[in-house]
Amino acid sequence: MKTIDGLTLKKFLISASNNLFNHYPEVDALNVFPVPDGDTGINMNLTMTSGANEINGIQENNAFLIAKTFSRGLLMGARGNSGVITSQIFRGFSSVLEGVEEIDSLLLAQAFKAGSDTAYKAVMRPVEGTILTVIRESSNVLSRKVKEGMPIERTLEILLKEANASLNRTPELLPILKEVGVVDSGGTGLVRIIEGMYLASIGQEVSRDDKNVSAGAIASAAASAMEEEEFGYCTEFIMSLGPDSVKKIFNQSRFTNWLNSHGTSLVVVKDDDIVKVHVHTLTPGEILNYAQQYGEFLKLKIENMTEQHHALADGANVKPHVDLVEEPKPVKKEEEQELPKEKITNAVITVSSGEGISAYFKELGATYIVSGGQTMNPSSEDFLSAIRKINAENIFILPNNSNIVMAASQAADIASEEGKNVFVIPSKTIPQGIVALMSLDQDTDPEENMRNMRYSLKNVKSGEVTFSIRDCELNGIRIQKDDFIGIYEKEIVVGTKDKFVALQELVDKMIDEESAILTIFLGEDVKREDFVSTKKAIEEKYPDLNIDIKDGKQNVYSFLISVE
Repeated sequence: MKTIDGLTLKKFLISASNNLFNHYPEVDALNVFPVPDGDTGINMNLTMTSGANEINGIQENNAFLIAKTFSRGLLMGARGNSGVITSQIFRGFSSVLEGVEEIDSLLLAQAFKAGSDTAYKAVMRPVEGTILTVIRESSNVLSRKVKEGMPIERTLEILLKEANASLNRTPELLPILKEVGVVDSGGTGLVRIIEGMYLASIGQEVSRDDKNVSAGAIASAAASAMEEEEFGYCTEFIMSLGPDSVKKIFNQSRFTNWLNSHGTSLVVVKDDDIVKVHVHTLTPGEILNYAQQYGEFLKLKIENMTEQHHALADGANVKPHVDLVEEPKPVKKEEEQELPKEKITNAVITVSSGEGISAYFKELGATYIVSGGQTMNPSSEDFLSAIRKINAENIFILPNNSNIVMAASQAADIASEEGKNVFVIPSKTIPQGIVALMSLDQDTDPEENMRNMRYSLKNVKSGEVTFSIRDCELNGIRIQKDDFIGIYEKEIVVGTKDKFVALQELVDKMIDEESAILTIFLGEDVKREDFVSTKKAIEEKYPDLNIDIKDGKQNVYSFLISVE
């Protein structure tokens, strides 16, 4: 085909979104750090899905209107840095098409080049070896090779080939990728997007394969080997946790991730010291052996669903399967947060990832809490919705995560066009968000407040303890799967088998002679009674420190550490 209209472009874009959906767990798995929160794939997927949903019901031949609507959907649904950059690529893409009903190969190449330029402008300090490199190098080569009258299929083929070549070069540009032995995750997501467009152009439009992806995790080889959906062994049990003297400390995130990689239809319900599990698997023995590390079974049931299926197919009278563990009922949506009825001078929107942390932010004066963090980044629309609910002269946003700053900034830009006075303080950790909030002065003008809050970010050190999801070696530290790792200012500095040892070693690396205040937020997997001896050891080692322990109740991270 020599040109494409709006309906064909729509087909290409939906195919691109579907192709990314079918492969986003692979993108997540390319996270360079072995932490259980790799979310580049899911962020890009949710961003693209938002765009696809916007155009799905539109029957429009005008290519610009399709591109503009798709871009708007991406803009509102953008999550994480990779999602925001993706939205900016298609923002630039659509800008070139204004007034255009059909796209030829020259205009298509120009649109991708504009997408690259727009994405680079959106990033304050572009890093090479990322999605930015992939779109820049591939669109530049396409601009040189495209010719008038070239078929659209050939144009996208060139772009895809060059995107793949650029992706394979990313480890040479970004040392951390080479050290870990992976290519860039965002660049991989972009390649899947371009691939989806190309496949649609040659008549192989990609459909969304809901069976191929399970709850955002990579389906294991065992799970994917189930040729018949929902067959294998229905494995269910109710287990009493502990005692800790002979059993491993239970971490629900780790426990769930492991089970999710060994089966399907997973349900994990924890109530105090009781855990209920339902999972479909081909290897029930492995499931039970793993679970018994954390406690002892109270009830146990395994049923061979494959045999039941064959028996039913042969006309036999089979007793219906009854689940021992029921899927929990959906949690009702939280009530709207109470907001000041009268217009206030300054309001603060802050991102929080734990019940205890949210309560502390509220205690310090936060106006509105946006739920999110490492495992689920809020979208630009989430921030924009919060901004629109608040009646204030000035609104300050604390993203508290480096992967959320761009989405918050994008929302602030949209809000500014609507007449809102919004300031994004680029806090990259929960501790930074806390000190920034404490620096807000209600009697100071907004620009001065912005400067003071930004400056305060330099006055706190941030650390965290989580667990490793794979074996690796980083910064000369050998880490095995399930080890606890200490991260100091985004660099892994500790690797050990014990979370409390990891905490103590991390604190040692963070404390210096100028340190005065140490705050530790306990995760949902840490009980205060188990923390007593560790707290005492830290107090004895640092008698001059003011030490504050808080129940953060955050997931994924056993400890969040702040040193001032």
